[in-house]
Amino acid sequence: MKINQRKTKEMLIGPIVKDQPPQLTLNGAMVERVTTFKLLGVHVSSNLKWAQHIDAIASKVSSRLFFLKQLKRYGASINDLLCFYTTVVRPVLEYACSVWHSSLTVGQHEALESLQKRGHAYNLQPRRLPDVTHHRWH
Repeated sequence: MKINQRKTKEMLIGPIVKDQPPQLTLNGAMVERVTTFKLLGVHVSSNLKWAQHIDAIASKVSSRLFFLKQLKRYGASINDLLCFYTTVVRPVLEYACSVWHSSLTVGQHEALESLQKRGHAYNLQPRRLPDVTHHRWH
């Protein structure tokens, strides 16, 4: 198997120690040591906190909610709005949630819930969408 040195990263997981291990080399070239890395769409950090990942989710969802708002403004039906929400917005909120959800802070949980409520408000539906934190985990 051939390993691409440019795509290979090293991450030390856990608290930073005074005496860090020597830097890895691959075919004579140093492997970049990083503190965060995007792996299969999930931002993993060396301290195993999810702030960067939640920020990325919030940014993606906000931009998609803007399009949902535009659809509503231009007269899309409630069914079309709900379809857009469940196929374009909701998957971003739920992607790999089994990995990161249990470690969220209260503030991160509230930020995600706020985004979901915003999407629900654009749909103007009498029924409530399932809570994102209880959808897949309970």
